[in-house]
Amino acid sequence: MLVNFSPDPGRVSGLHASPPVDQIAVEERVAALSKRSLKKGAKVSGLKLVARMIDLTTLEGKDTPGKVRALCNKALLPLDSDPSIGPCAAICVYPNMVTTAKEALRGSSVKVASVATSFPAGMSPLEIKLDDVRRAVEFGADEIDMVIDRGAMLAGDYGKVFDEIAATKEACGEAHLKVILETGELGSLDVVRKASEIGIAAGGDFIKTSTGKIQPAATPAVTLVMLETIRDHYYATGRRIGMKPAGGVRTAKQSLHYLVLVKETLGDAWLTPDLFRFGASALLNDVLMQLEKERTGNYQAAEDFSRD
Repeated sequence: MLVNFSPDPGRVSGLHASPPVDQIAVEERVAALSKRSLKKGAKVSGLKLVARMIDLTTLEGKDTPGKVRALCNKALLPLDSDPSIGPCAAICVYPNMVTTAKEALRGSSVKVASVATSFPAGMSPLEIKLDDVRRAVEFGADEIDMVIDRGAMLAGDYGKVFDEIAATKEACGEAHLKVILETGELGSLDVVRKASEIGIAAGGDFIKTSTGKIQPAATPAVTLVMLETIRDHYYATGRRIGMKPAGGVRTAKQSLHYLVLVKETLGDAWLTPDLFRFGASALLNDVLMQLEKERTGNYQAAEDFSRD
């Protein structure tokens, strides 16, 4: 149940009463936009753009420097036979792998993102979370992916959620901040809308759906609500905020539907890796398979592409 909230304007500046989300209207618009078809030229261009928008991610306890370096090489040149594809937008790793990724990507445009703030649960005292962020930045992270306190969010303690994001943004220094809402735990589109507003007002450069550790993760309906929040903020302030659906986007066809959502909600200005990302490593291989199909007329076997 959404708790009514009247923010202290001195503490949570920029927030206001959230408009109610019409879930039926959201689902109808998502369904209508999913039926859009793309001609071959637009499809190929769209898939190449998707490849450039992907944050290749490895967040496992068995991660090794060798695995991270291999993933960096794939981000730099996703398909050996076609250098026009890529590079990917970023590599996302745990803090202790940031140095390895920075060395492997030196001189390239690929960013190094690090999860922080006691990812994925975020159930640690604030000082520990902030130390996590500062350490990742000291190691060289260009971007920080933080998790919000979902317990505080669901309890209606929006001031705490705001303050933790603002403190994390300060700890980031020059690094960009992506605010992970973990929408699969928020319960309703109304709460997603409120969490998106808080993440933006507290200084987030991106808002992100999920950690990828909880299901459901990214969905078109949740993404549309977050995009509309970004649109409304832009209309009110002129400030452009990025968006990252993460988890659940596994096929090239799905990714093109997401690009349609972005174009129809925010326009062409957001169709860039600077403002839209996919947190879905498994997606890249399907995009590569589809591009090869468009080029040769034949599907390649999955084994022909490196596993992430």
